[in-house]
Amino acid sequence: MPDRRPRGYQPDWQPRPATQELLAAVQLILGRYAAQLPLTIRQIWYAAVADGVLTRQERTYKRLVDVLGMARRSGRVSWLAIGDGTDPAVEPVAYDGPGGFRQAQLEAARGFRLDRQAGQEDRLEVWCASAGLVPQLATVTDPWGVPVYVSAGGLSGKRAAAQRAAAGGHSSVRILVVADWDPSGVHLYTALAEDVTAFAALDAPDVTMRFERLAVTERQIADHRLPTAPVKAGDRRSFPKAATTQAEALPPDVLAALVRDAISGSRDTGVLAEVLEREDVQRRALLERFPV
Repeated sequence: MPDRRPRGYQPDWQPRPATQELLAAVQLILGRYAAQLPLTIRQIWYAAVADGVLTRQERTYKRLVDVLGMARRSGRVSWLAIGDGTDPAVEPVAYDGPGGFRQAQLEAARGFRLDRQAGQEDRLEVWCASAGLVPQLATVTDPWGVPVYVSAGGLSGKRAAAQRAAAGGHSSVRILVVADWDPSGVHLYTALAEDVTAFAALDAPDVTMRFERLAVTERQIADHRLPTAPVKAGDRRSFPKAATTQAEALPPDVLAALVRDAISGSRDTGVLAEVLEREDVQRRALLERFPV
């Protein structure tokens, strides 16, 4: 039986009145969290539930996925407004000629940066269980030069964290973790901390590895009255509570503030200012090599 689902762009899509109302509500949500874009569809769904636009049922989430798919295909919602964690790719570097190569060099010089964590007591990393949240979190962490990684439990990624600790020139590394409050999220956090620490014991024996669950926590669930759900039937992994909460249930601006506060509260602003000043001087020197 042929697959009748829409493919490619759908400029002629004419949504029904009820769908138009849902899209209007989505646009309000995207406007409210403009500083945190791109949002994941799950974040939009939680916001729509909080606004009373949708009921908290899996069928309404599936409907939102379908509607936003068509909205993006038709141009009603910007492709840049939604992140789904499927963009990373490995592409060969190529230029259209020497002129293109030189332009790329100029753009690289304009974006020249030093290690903005140099000289700080701790080197920070943010790890997130949801790939779709990575671009959103990176917008917050970028000014401090703090990287964001997907904590999907990959063995190579954990070993790489230990190797970065060995090469980073810091006596301690602090890893801030954003994960769901459920058996999977708790297991992920524990496995990440134990595995990276074990790798670092050999790869970076002089570096102290520290881990902090930044979100979601029981306190945040209570403070922000986050929606909860029972533990999935059949999940026998150890979990201290009966109710679960997804990290994407946190409002995007609240999540951004948590990350921002955790980083800024541990940074020596004087050290960072010196790095930024050197960075600016060296960037200007690089740009002077390019004719106006």
